[in-house]
Amino acid sequence: MQVRALLVQWPTMPGPVIAQKIGWPYSEGPLKKLLARIRPEYVGIDPSDRTVYEPGEIAQCDLWFPETPIPVAARQVRILPVLVLTLAFSRFLSATMIPSRQGGDILSGMWLLISQLGRVPKTLVWDRESAIGGTGKVSVPAAAFAGTLATRIRLAPPKDPEFKGMVERNNGFFETSFLPGRAFASPADFNSQFTDWLTSRANTRTVRAIHGRPVDLLETDYQAMTVLPAVAPTVGLTHRIRLARDYYVRVDTCDYSVDPRVIGRFVDIVASPTTVEVFCDRQLVARHDRSWAKHLVITDPDHVATARQMRQALAEHHRAQQQAGQRGQRRHSDGHPVAIRALPDYDALFGVDFDPTSPTAADAAEASNP
Repeated sequence: MQVRALLVQWPTMPGPVIAQKIGWPYSEGPLKKLLARIRPEYVGIDPSDRTVYEPGEIAQCDLWFPETPIPVAARQVRILPVLVLTLAFSRFLSATMIPSRQGGDILSGMWLLISQLGRVPKTLVWDRESAIGGTGKVSVPAAAFAGTLATRIRLAPPKDPEFKGMVERNNGFFETSFLPGRAFASPADFNSQFTDWLTSRANTRTVRAIHGRPVDLLETDYQAMTVLPAVAPTVGLTHRIRLARDYYVRVDTCDYSVDPRVIGRFVDIVASPTTVEVFCDRQLVARHDRSWAKHLVITDPDHVATARQMRQALAEHHRAQQQAGQRGQRRHSDGHPVAIRALPDYDALFGVDFDPTSPTAADAAEASNP
């Protein structure tokens, strides 16, 4: 009766606390059995339905941040995100490391994984990742991406990790089964090792929940998905700026050189996880391999040479103008001389006479009004 009286007021009170309050003189085993039997009468039972996934319907997506630092460049190491995609029906896993958690990089990773699958899942489940749906609504770039692929992005409720618990559990599986004992020389090396492990180990193991291997059920998933779009979606980091005099553009903290001949004009920057391209009026004016390091300056020697030639040409132009000025001869910007009229020509044109012996305008006016 004492135990029941406590459970009426505190249904979730731990067993050791109950034993202390009622002065339980025996071992905790009999009390635990008693609590297991009667506690549901006071706490209540919260049954959970079994979720059944149809082929091709859902893929759960998430970012996994392995704690192993990855060498990038210039003696830098970084903790980089890994985009993980899990097909809900077959439990098939695919993943790739991406340079940042910005929206353009996430969408680039999603397009890469979906292209490798060869078909598009009908629903992509995401938590409220800031670049995908941090405001509670799917971001404009993510919505455009989903529209191009004829799929939809479904956001998990706030603070509900169980909504996409499948991919969350897989992240823990990676931590315990893939990372231990491994070292990586670069992001490309990580992706290579991870892809090999997913192919040979993760997707060939028997999953208890489906009583089968993901690789064996993938074909069923594949046939139920939609086909890839005829036109690839817009992915990557994009923005437009007016090119400054130093002819560099910034992408994710790194600066990349651009052809200095387009200084002062608007340029469009398009950055994928592997390349950075810059366009001016749809003409390519720069192309670089993208750096995954931070705060580096990446320079094309041709751009430096062009800038040097432009400075030399400008200096010669200024020198020529200065010499022409010293000779009393002016020149246009293209170099041809500018004709200079004598000042008396303008006096004659406007009827002005500065001869002191000639009658002035005032004298003429006085003569006309005697």
